[in-house]
Amino acid sequence: MTPAIPLNDGHSMPALGLGTYPMANDEAHTAVMSAIASGYRLIDTATRYGNEPGVGQAIRDSGVPRGELFVVTKLPGADHGYDETLASFEAARNRLGTDYVDLYLIHWPLPRLYKYVDSFRAMSRLRDDGLVRSVGVSNFGAKHLRRLVEETGTVPVVNQVELHPRFNQAEMREVHRSMDIVTQAWSPLGRGDVLDDPTIVRVADRHSVTPAQVVLRWEVQLGVVPIPKSRDPHRQRLNLDVWDFVLDEDEVVELSALETGRQGGDPDVHEEF
Repeated sequence: MTPAIPLNDGHSMPALGLGTYPMANDEAHTAVMSAIASGYRLIDTATRYGNEPGVGQAIRDSGVPRGELFVVTKLPGADHGYDETLASFEAARNRLGTDYVDLYLIHWPLPRLYKYVDSFRAMSRLRDDGLVRSVGVSNFGAKHLRRLVEETGTVPVVNQVELHPRFNQAEMREVHRSMDIVTQAWSPLGRGDVLDDPTIVRVADRHSVTPAQVVLRWEVQLGVVPIPKSRDPHRQRLNLDVWDFVLDEDEVVELSALETGRQGGDPDVHEEF
């Protein structure tokens, strides 16, 4: 069973979940159905992914009570701003077909627009109104986080960032630790590119597990919540099965030393509309 990670607002979230980018609605429906059947309880989507209807239908079709699932979606860049955020969330909630969302994130800070603080204030209102359980961010840098807290007085519960053995985000993980923010990892398997790394393969062989399981175990031992994406039911089950072995300290250090740099966008300049 997947452990729970406490959040700074008193709620908690599963320590590992399913990512759904990039999946069309039909693909997302199939993948989420099989993932929930395999035991996943955290499902991550976003308005920009275009698959909220498929994710929401799978949640309803799964037979698992809504209260046992942790559903995440994200505000797109085109909808930054206070009123815009309220309207965008209502549209997302309707596409998902759910009364509430467990975690609502700002997808990217878009510092050029300088509206992410207004959006976060609107998200806090949604939380106070019971439409959102927890509020957080995605792809925020340290200066974005600090400005958000200084101007709103609310600390995000999560910052979802690119994180994998080739970009382990040591500096941001320390920032998150100091602010009591959970680090969540998108692209936790480095788009699959890290899985044939000789170090990872060697550690996997030592533990009789897959390279993906080693990487995900490394992340959860770092206190990170990974959300690997897979459409394949067998891989989904393997990705979730990382709780019965432990990497030793030297192995964690080995994986952490594979750093080469980010694969995705830089939060300081990335434009997401």
